[in-house]
Amino acid sequence: MKNVCEYIISDCYRYTGKKKSAIGASVSMLFTLDRGKKYLFWLRLCQNGNLLQPLAIVIHKFLSLHYGIEIPRQVKIGYGLYLGHAMSIVVNPNTKIGDNVNLSHFLSIGTNDGHAATIGDNVYVAPHVSIVGGVVIGDNVSIGAGAVVVKDIPRNATVAGVPAKILNYNNPARFIGNRYKK
Repeated sequence: MKNVCEYIISDCYRYTGKKKSAIGASVSMLFTLDRGKKYLFWLRLCQNGNLLQPLAIVIHKFLSLHYGIEIPRQVKIGYGLYLGHAMSIVVNPNTKIGDNVNLSHFLSIGTNDGHAATIGDNVYVAPHVSIVGGVVIGDNVSIGAGAVVVKDIPRNATVAGVPAKILNYNNPARFIGNRYKK
């Protein structure tokens, strides 16, 4: 149960910038009007084996349908996930997501061959992005709005375009606020 509490605390910190106890973070995320916080609370509970897991799976499925977010509980997600505007997000179950990642609305992370993306730490994914196939996205990366990522992205890069191309290496992860440190 400690592991799930740490994940809930980390997600809450990304939204509020305040360190809270497990109970304080849970209350904050459970009784919020923010879709992202509420969705992440139930996603985290259904990912880890605990007493509430059966209930959490049902509520997670309901929220997935209600909010138009499909992040399967099989996705491996690090600490401090942030869902910006929390709508129309589709993530392949084989995706791996690092720590302190921002996922924006109208995002699709998919594959046809079972090898989905691996996203590093401190990555900002802007709205309307498609990440296709088993690409590896390095740490401290910013992906610009509307980009289609079909090739690996090195660390510390800012990319945009169709297909996504490296624009520069200047301050790439500047949009990642309230970074959670384990």
